[in-house]
Amino acid sequence: MKQGKHKFIVKHAGDAKWKTGLREDFEYNDLGIHEATNGEFSAHVIRIADPDADHHTGKHAHVTDFQMIYVLQGEARFWIEGEGEVSVAKGDCFYQPDGLVHDALWMSADCELLEITSPGEFETVKD
Repeated sequence: MKQGKHKFIVKHAGDAKWKTGLREDFEYNDLGIHEATNGEFSAHVIRIADPDADHHTGKHAHVTDFQMIYVLQGEARFWIEGEGEVSVAKGDCFYQPDGLVHDALWMSADCELLEITSPGEFETVKD
């Protein structure tokens, strides 16, 4: 069978490579989706690197076609433009439309978030 424009990829949890990314107090585990989809999408798990740090990100927005966050474990609280404070916990999910101003206010030490975006690389704009 002919393979399409994307390729199959598998990432095993035991092979996770946690790296500092956009913010120094968070670690990111790239799930390989960016590579598999030639940059059309990205997926990574975000976790707290420094539990004692202030995880407040400041108001900002992302230039995306799609951005979804799923809480794998722990809890978090965000400020979302037009919604106010929103609390989420394990099993909760939210979608952030393009350009929606938001701010991470607090995350528990055990918080892990799955973020899926399109495109795979996107611009962050400070409010």
